Formats: sequence, C-alpha cells, structure tokens
Amino acid sequence: MTTTNEARQMLRAHRYGVLSTLSKKFDGYPFGSITPYLVDHDATLLILISTLAEHTKNILQDPRVSLIAHDQHNPHIQSQGRITVVGNAAPEAGREPGREQAALRYQRYFPESQAYFAMHDFSFYRIRPIAIRYIGGFGRIHWVDMENYVVRPYPLIEQESDVIAHMNSDHQDTMRNYCQHFHQCATLDVEMLGIDLDGFDVRADGNVLRFDFAQPVRDAQQARMALVEMARVAKPA
Repeated sequence: MTTTNEARQMLRAHRYGVLSTLSKKFDGYPFGSITPYLVDHDATLLILISTLAEHTKNILQDPRVSLIAHDQHNPHIQSQGRITVVGNAAPEAGREPGREQAALRYQRYFPESQAYFAMHDFSFYRIRPIAIRYIGGFGRIHWVDMENYVVRPYPLIEQESDVIAHMNSDHQDTMRNYCQHFHQCATLDVEMLGIDLDGFDVRADGNVLRFDFAQPVRDAQQARMALVEMARVAKPA
C-alpha cells in the first residue's frame, strides 16, 4: 500500500470538510465553510453548492480553493490522520452522461440532496487537486505524488451500477458481516452505495461506512475477488 493510495482512501472515507475559498467581499482573505463532498472515481471532489452561498461567489471570482477533512469522531485532533487538498474548483458543464452519472452517485451518498435539485440555484462544482498534504498520524507527514494520485479511466467505473445491484439484491448477509467484522457494528439495514478502485461504501442503519481494499481494483472481476476474500475473513466462526 503506497502513501498515495492511503491518501486517496482517507479522503474517500469522509463525507464533509472545511472548504476554504478566497473572499471576493474581503479582498482575498481566506473564507472557510463546512461543505459536503464526494470523491468521484477519478479522485476529483464533487460538491453541490448554491449560487447564493458566499463560497460559490468566491469560486466564481477565483477558482483556487483548499479543503481539509479529518475524522470528526476522533477527539485527538492533533495526532489523528487528516488530509488537505489544494486545487481549482469549476462548475460542471453540460449534461453529458458523465455528469449525469456523477449526479446519481452524489444522490446515493447524500439522499437529502434530491430536494436541492428542485431549487435551480444549486449546481455541481468539481475540485481538481493540484497538491495534497497527507498526515497519516504522528510522524507520517507527506506531500502526495500527484502523478500517481490521478486516477485514469478504468472498467469498474462503468460496471459500478451492476456490482451495486448484485450486492444489494444477493449479498445482504455478507454486507452485515462486513459491518460487524471490520467496523464492529451490528446492523439490520444495509445498502451498498458505491464502489471504486480503492474500496466501497455501505449505508448501515443510516450510517455510511467505508471499506478499503488491500490493493486497488480496476474491474468487476478484481472487485469480486476482493469482496469474496473480505467475505471469507468476515464470516462468523
């Protein structure tokens, strides 16, 4: 497992962070706001924001942003892992299939966002990282190799919907075992939300749990092998 893979996994594990933009109103001073985000298949960040929001006005004035994410449940703020993304934010243009697919993914992770789509002032913006500072814990501080961080297209992107449908229809018990073994969480209602080359996400009784793969997977067959191995490990004795 490389530092780059660990950084991507940490970023994917969280659902929101502090987005810093350059203030249009206050002459470029940093302006921070709490913003939900979703790491897409290619490791760019997708955010859904309103034209009325201060950070949107700032982005339209200057696209340079940063976002920091960390484990909000860990009280040891200085010693825990965290990650800072520096990049450029821009509106998602057009209604091409890729944009529609990203919107559907976002709504699976944030079902409450469906109400925002009825409001015409909400739009998707994509943050494309140019630099990432990854702190994996005490003494583990790195600038990420961005050439290796960028994820080029891979077959699992197009196969994701089929994998999700299969897991949700045929492997409910397996996903409950995943939750119990890897997160020590007994669950009743489970639903796979998404799968990418770094891992997958399950909504378990309303909470989103992240499961990391030991190695990146790039197609449905590799995903199946990784899921079967995790099922073997997680199966109750």
